[in-house]
Amino acid sequence: MAVQITVGGITVPLTHPDKVLFPADGITKADLARYYADVADRMLPWLRDRPISMVRYPDGLDGQRFFQKNVPSYFPDWIRRVRVGKAGGQVEHAVCDKPATLVYLANQACIEIHGFTSRADKLDRPDQLVFDFDPPDGTRFPDVRRAALWARDLLDGDLGLTSFVRTTGGRGLHVHVGLNRRADFDEVLTFAHHVAEVLARRHPDAITTEQRKDKRGDLIYADVMRNAYAQTVVASYGVRARPGAPVATPLSWADVEDEALRPDQFALAGGSAMHDGADPWAHFAESRQGLGEAAKRLAKLST
Repeated sequence: MAVQITVGGITVPLTHPDKVLFPADGITKADLARYYADVADRMLPWLRDRPISMVRYPDGLDGQRFFQKNVPSYFPDWIRRVRVGKAGGQVEHAVCDKPATLVYLANQACIEIHGFTSRADKLDRPDQLVFDFDPPDGTRFPDVRRAALWARDLLDGDLGLTSFVRTTGGRGLHVHVGLNRRADFDEVLTFAHHVAEVLARRHPDAITTEQRKDKRGDLIYADVMRNAYAQTVVASYGVRARPGAPVATPLSWADVEDEALRPDQFALAGGSAMHDGADPWAHFAESRQGLGEAAKRLAKLST
């Protein structure tokens, strides 16, 4: 039976809507497309104007995946494109600025959508700073929560910034700081490295900045490499390609203080894919900050 979804005045036909993408949970392509249609109002503000990369699973989680940056020639004209420079040429990325784009990507078995930390009009100027706290295994989430809270204390308390937190849909947490786009990627990445180093020095029994997995032991890795040019982060409210279809979900800091929080708490399979109540990141856009004063404070902490 033919299935189509109309959102924002655009009708998107679904091919093979009953194809199961998450075998353990019975979640189909149509389920994914309907979720992205339903969540578009919350999701698009975090994707609009950003080049994206797609993680596609044509045969579901049990099949082969591929990571795609270039927009295929068959994508419809109403999907916006933006060209991004790279060594030796350019890549034409898609941009999600319409609910129908999210639905179309779901029909392409694009489960995960990852966006740049900069916007199309100033690709060399990030508008957010990201810390990814990743555990060595899936059993250390209480330590991830502690690491994120320590990061908040440093960023908000010592450095005078305003930070936000979310689940990644994986095993860890992301801590974000909104930026005013005056600093370039090199400046932002250097700042992030120094923040991570201070955290690791303050909490040497819990946090590491060691990039090699075999040298981290059982410590929480403070990953800052998403702050480099053309790196991406999973979209807020985006589904991850994991059993249960967990969702990267914006949180309040009170959520992270709650010992009951789980990294997979928000998921399609559980029927609770969004945070209840008001958007915890409603004021993110108003918090765009410069790093000048924070960098001066950080330099004092680093000496």
